[in-house]
Amino acid sequence: MLLLDVTIVTVALPQIAADLHASFSALQWVLDVYALALAALLLAAGSVGDIIGRRRAYAAGLVLFALGSLACGLAPSAAVLITARGLQGIGGALMFATTTAMLNATYTGRDRGVAFGIWGATNGAASALGPLVGGLLTEHAGWEWIFLVNLPVSVVTLALALAVTQETRRPGVRVDVPGVVSFGVFAGALTYALIRAGDSGWTAPATLGFLATAAVAFAVFLAVERRAEHPLLDLGLFRSASFSATITAGLLLMAAAFAVLAYTSVWLQGVLGLTPVAAGVAMLPLAICSFLVSALAGRALQDVSPRWVVGAGMVLVGVGAALQALVDRDSTAWVLVPGLAVTGVGVGLAIPTLTSAAMSAAPPQLGGMVAGALNTARQLGYALGVAVLGLVFKQTVQGRVDDDGLAGAIAAGQAPRTDVVREAVAAGLRDGYLVAAAAGVVGGLLVLWLVRPATRAHGPAAPAPARP
Repeated sequence: MLLLDVTIVTVALPQIAADLHASFSALQWVLDVYALALAALLLAAGSVGDIIGRRRAYAAGLVLFALGSLACGLAPSAAVLITARGLQGIGGALMFATTTAMLNATYTGRDRGVAFGIWGATNGAASALGPLVGGLLTEHAGWEWIFLVNLPVSVVTLALALAVTQETRRPGVRVDVPGVVSFGVFAGALTYALIRAGDSGWTAPATLGFLATAAVAFAVFLAVERRAEHPLLDLGLFRSASFSATITAGLLLMAAAFAVLAYTSVWLQGVLGLTPVAAGVAMLPLAICSFLVSALAGRALQDVSPRWVVGAGMVLVGVGAALQALVDRDSTAWVLVPGLAVTGVGVGLAIPTLTSAAMSAAPPQLGGMVAGALNTARQLGYALGVAVLGLVFKQTVQGRVDDDGLAGAIAAGQAPRTDVVREAVAAGLRDGYLVAAAAGVVGGLLVLWLVRPATRAHGPAAPAPARP
């Protein structure tokens, strides 16, 4: 449910734009604010769970997530929807940050390895399945139900969590409030600046102001973390080239594989005229290949260094994006299938192995912080990817269309299906795919270059930290 909600909105964007009269930048925020809240609060949420109890924090997160989902489903405007998505993200951070610790406390021995295997497979498939699930709900029930469906799921999950899990804590932990605030300001200001640049240009005062705010907040974050007694993130971890490369790969993976799906949906529905379900089905090769590879390759590649598995997976994600860049004015949805399939294979290889790669590059006692840092990088990568690729997409479209009003309608999937519109959207997608391809290949090469074999043993129980 948590990770589906990162991408489930993609195929509903044209309907949301029409019903709520949302601009292109508003649609970007509908996608981004959820991932940003997850990225900004994951590490802090882990500390909160340590202090008040992981099960209690998880239950509180479920309640917040359900309330946010209800507000999303009832939202009368884009502003309310964006705010409610932020509330979802806050609840999601509390849930996501406590799941591995709860699994660790609930299972032992071989069962623990099986539990984490299932957890990893669910992580790998959920984001890829989002467009299909979103399409089914949007077409047959309305876009509001991509959020309202979370309510019964949340109730059942809360009942199960209270019935079958035990409360655990880790005394002596403190929340690094200055670190949380400075990192949140950095991530939010940078994302806003990128989205604002698409509307007003790079030299606009608002764009420059938020870029400056992001730079100052990042400098403050680094200063705070160097001096904090209980840092949100131990900056000493980045002395390891392997750790730095793995975290960078997590960020670039989500940007390269998933961020472009939102603009692919605009083309599939706004230009080709596909229904939401058909658009979701068109993107299904990514989900199928990701799930099959993650399920089958885990055992077969268990003895292969994560360097090769993650590096190859990232390069394949880049190659898949490059294949999707073959789209042109006269293309049909079939042009995406080879590229989506190759991307899915890359995702299936990389995502389940990223955690063990990061864990093997850090001391065991920092396992919780490492897992949290990786998950933070992944969600931040998605948020920044949506902003960057949206900027590329919109500027390319504006370069092909003289009318600013028409350019905005094209970006929101609400333009007439003329030859000019088809060409402009295809060009915007091509440029976006090429940027995504570069991100995937660069991430893969960094991993192949910098990640080195682990110096200590790790196995199925490695991703079982006290705090993720």
